[in-house]
Amino acid sequence: MQLIRHADPDTLAEALAGEIDAVLDVALREREGAWLALAGGRTSPPVFRRLAARPREWSRVLAVPSDERWVAHDHPDCNLRQLRAAFAAAPDLRTLALTPAQPVGTADASLAEAALAAHPEPFDLSLLGMGADGHFASLFPGAPTLAAGLDLGTRHSAVAILPDPMPSAGPHPRISLTLARLIRSRRVLLAISGADKLAVLERAQAQGAASSLPVAALLAAPVEVLVHWSP
Repeated sequence: MQLIRHADPDTLAEALAGEIDAVLDVALREREGAWLALAGGRTSPPVFRRLAARPREWSRVLAVPSDERWVAHDHPDCNLRQLRAAFAAAPDLRTLALTPAQPVGTADASLAEAALAAHPEPFDLSLLGMGADGHFASLFPGAPTLAAGLDLGTRHSAVAILPDPMPSAGPHPRISLTLARLIRSRRVLLAISGADKLAVLERAQAQGAASSLPVAALLAAPVEVLVHWSP
């Protein structure tokens, strides 16, 4: 883990936008397309708005949420809806859904698995966030399927998650990319803000494999994680 500290959220957002911009430049130049996994939450929309304002062949960029709520795509809590809104200035950006447009019944990762199987190449970049409970994507502590989501040996790209307890923000079942799929990426960024989350991250790093915090599994994975933090 490499930690970069920023003075405030605006500085963090600008730095992240610059990092992603550089990754896009390389991907479009060397591979003629870019493939991104992007976090929801409060930290990422300012980053995406900055990116969308920059001229680019957005039709050559494909983005998928790192996780999704089991809600309709026009629901206020839908991460895909939030992603598309943040990139409104780049309407040619292509996006991949992890859930049906109108999901019903029990959360099911089969659509996500099929969609991701059509794009098996590594992500050019995975941008993740983290909650104060140490979850990233929708890999929540206490969820019955957490172990499957964190298993580095799994062949699955996505997993259905029922958080326990259910978070007050976005109280819905989830579909999450697995840790194994998220780290199959040329660059992994983790964006967090606040002293409380920094303390959680440092505790997870200190505890290592013994930690019950899901983010500890990310930090222990065989990939460099670049962490951007601001107060």
